[in-house]
Amino acid sequence: MSRLLPHPGLSVLLVVMWMVMVGDLTFGALFLGLVFAVLVPIFTAPWWPGRPRVRFGKGLAFCALVVRDIIVANFEVAAIVLFKPTRDLRPAWLTIPLDLASPEAVTVLAGTISLTPGTVSADVSACGRFLLVHALHAPDPAAEIAKIKARYEARLKEVFA
Repeated sequence: MSRLLPHPGLSVLLVVMWMVMVGDLTFGALFLGLVFAVLVPIFTAPWWPGRPRVRFGKGLAFCALVVRDIIVANFEVAAIVLFKPTRDLRPAWLTIPLDLASPEAVTVLAGTISLTPGTVSADVSACGRFLLVHALHAPDPAAEIAKIKARYEARLKEVFA
């Protein structure tokens, strides 16, 4: 099965994106999407030799958490922008030490932080062990770092086992 679908997540993504781009739910469109979903990963598999193992159940739970956090953060940032005087803002640069081993996991963490309003990932250190993040309002930078590590990094370590 792994020879037919070497990257099942990519295959699912290809089918979904194909159906969205076609904009027509017909058997022919679905069949062509399935053909692409099988062929593209097979032909690109040699360029993905060390891909990490991903636990999809934990990944879906992580995605649900991130969507929830994005919604909540939108309201928090709106409240900060609308009601908090600029002089009371405490922006901060956070240097987050990473325990994640795979570059894919670090990329997902950086993307998650950037998707959540109020924070943006700015850089990964050359050694890949630190992530530089800018926070719009972080009165206690150490607490923000601990929150990111506990809420996102710990869960990503489970996803990318």
